[in-house]
Amino acid sequence: MELIIALFVFAFSSTVTPGPNNIMIMTSGMNYGVRKSVPHFLGICIGFPVMVVLVGLGLGVVFERYPVVHQAIKIAGIIYLLYLSWKIATTKAAASGNAGSKPFTFLQAALFQWVNPKAWMMAASAVAAYTLATEPMLWQVLLVALVFFLVAFPCVAVWLFFGTALKRFLKKPKQQMIFNVSMAALLVLSIIPVVSDLL
Repeated sequence: MELIIALFVFAFSSTVTPGPNNIMIMTSGMNYGVRKSVPHFLGICIGFPVMVVLVGLGLGVVFERYPVVHQAIKIAGIIYLLYLSWKIATTKAAASGNAGSKPFTFLQAALFQWVNPKAWMMAASAVAAYTLATEPMLWQVLLVALVFFLVAFPCVAVWLFFGTALKRFLKKPKQQMIFNVSMAALLVLSIIPVVSDLL
C-alpha cells in the first residue's frame, strides 16, 4: 500500500509539472479552445500509459542491448521538438482564425510520447522504482500504467483549462503571438538537458 501511495505521489508530481506535453496542451487550449483540443488531451492521457506498459514489458531491454536505437530516438525527439517549437512560435493568433494551423490529433499526441524526453524519463523511472523483481512484472507494470492513466486526466486538464482561460486576457493578436513565442522558447529550454546528455 505504501508503494502505491508513493507511486501516486510520483505520478502526480511528474505529470502536473511543466514539460513538453503540458506546454503544448496549454498552448493548444489558448489557440484552439477546449473542444478542439480534446483529441490532443486524450492522446496524452492514453498514449503515455500505453508507453509505460510497452517500456515496462521489454522495450527497455531492447534499448539496453542496442543503445544506438535509444540514441536515435532521442535525436529524432530533439529534432521533432524543435520543429514543434517553430510551429508553435509561428501559429496565427486566434483572432485571425488560425489559418493554416491545426491542433494535434489523438494519434499525433499519442505518438508524440515516444519522442518526448520527459515521457521517457517518467516511464523508465516509474517502472524501475515502483516494481519489484520478486513479483510478476505484468501486473506491476499494468498497475503503474493505471495510476498514470488516473492521474493524467486531472493534471493535464489543469494545463488545458489554464491555456483556455488565458485567451480571455490575451485578446490582441500581438499578445497571443508573444505567448506562443514564449511557449516555444520554453519547449526549446526543455530540450537542453537531453542535448547535454547526448554530448
